[in-house]
This record gives sequence, C-alpha cells and structure tokens, in this order.
Amino acid sequence: MGQDERTTPLDLEQLLKDVQAGALDPQEAKRLLEEQAKREADGKVDDLGFAQLDLDREKRTGFPEVIYGLGKTAEQLAAIFQRLQLHADRVLATRVDAAKAEYVLAAVDGVQYHATAQALTWFKKPILQVNDGYVAVVCAGTADLPVAEEAAVTLECMGNHVERVYDVGVAGIHRLFRRLSVIREANVIIVVAGMEGALASVVGGLVAKPVIAVPTSVGYGTSFGGVSALLTMLNSCANGITVVNIDNGYGAGYSAGRINKLMSKRA
Repeated sequence: MGQDERTTPLDLEQLLKDVQAGALDPQEAKRLLEEQAKREADGKVDDLGFAQLDLDREKRTGFPEVIYGLGKTAEQLAAIFQRLQLHADRVLATRVDAAKAEYVLAAVDGVQYHATAQALTWFKKPILQVNDGYVAVVCAGTADLPVAEEAAVTLECMGNHVERVYDVGVAGIHRLFRRLSVIREANVIIVVAGMEGALASVVGGLVAKPVIAVPTSVGYGTSFGGVSALLTMLNSCANGITVVNIDNGYGAGYSAGRINKLMSKRA
C-alpha cells in the first residue's frame, strides 16, 4: 500500500462492500480500520514532550484547551501558546504572573496580558460577542477583583458580553441595590465574595436567574483561606445557587458561558 493510500481516509461503505463481495479479507479490513483509528487518535494530540495538547477539545466541548499557567515555566507557556495558535482561533492561559507574562509577550506575537486577572489571551481575529444577552459578574470588594476578572476574561474569550458590578458587598448593601436592575437583566450571574461570603445569598434571593457563587480566599484569620465563604455559600438558603471552588473564577466563567450559550440558542 502506497503513502497516499495510508493517509487517505477509508471509504467505509466501499470497504464493507469489498468484504461482502469477497474482494477483501475481513482480517485485512479490521487491520485497515484499526490503522485509521490510530491515525485519527494521533492527529488529535500534539506531543510537546512536557505537554500533550488536546487538539480535539473544541470539537468535543465548544472551547479549545485552556492553559493553566501555575507551575509551568515561561518557556513552556510560550511553546504551548505557539503550538495552539496553529490549531485554534483563540488561546487562553490562566494564573500567569507578570514575570512569565513578560516573557510570553516578547516571544509570541499578538498576545495580550490581563494583569488583574493574571490571564493571557490571543485571538486570530477580533473576538465577537456570539452569544445574546450578557453575564453579570458581581464582586463584593476590590480585594476580590483578581478572581472576578478571571471569570470576566474567560467569559469574553467565549464570546459573551460581560457587565461588571464591582465593590457591592453586604457591608454597604445600598451599593448593590443601585445596580440591581443590571444584575436582574443578566442571563447568568456570577457572585464573587470573600470574608463571610454572604453576598451570594443576598443576590440569590433577589433574582430569577442562575447564580454561580465563587468564594475567595480574601479575609482575616477565621476565614480559613476562603473556607468560611465556601461553607456560607454551600449552606445558603437562597434557591438556585451553584458554588465552585475557592478562587475559581475561571471555572465560574466557563460554566456561566455555557449556560449563556444555551439560553442564546433558545432566544
């Protein structure tokens, strides 16, 4: 069998007809099918040695593989960025500190650093808001902004419009009421709060939309690095609240983006 035959996708119907007609041995047909399956599987992974890039993720899930920057070197981040640029129209990296970001910005064209979110993004074309409506990201205090911005940047990478409602914690709850109409009109609401985490319960009792709560590690000693806020949110008596892990702005943004996409399809 020549090189062209090895790389050309099999015509399954013709293969079965050949077996039926006796022109092809069933064992040979099995071998050909197994070889094609292996080629297809190999083609969905890009092996960099230190990383196995999942090139098929966007096809399966609707969004390309996202780079988790914590624990990776600047050189590894740059190499992954450059390789993903060949296969995707957008690349997102989270948890990237300023020193690593500086290296990647110098090594890879077109990358943007979002300092507060500690995220890197790249787009082949200007990102479009492909989903209708918007997601509100509601943040209790300025100290919670890194987590809130991680959620917002993730949402924007997924093609969502984001309304930021920041510094509206329960210690001055009148600030929340001033922005309540914006929050209520959102398709999905992300609530980011540290300390005791009460903001999620307050918002959950005022809206008729899905609420995704994000506890942050912001707080004094007995906040236990965000555990107090996490438990408050998990034990909320307000209906319709889903809680993600401590400081997981990315996870909240990704989930909200999926919900907003489904709501856009139904509109």
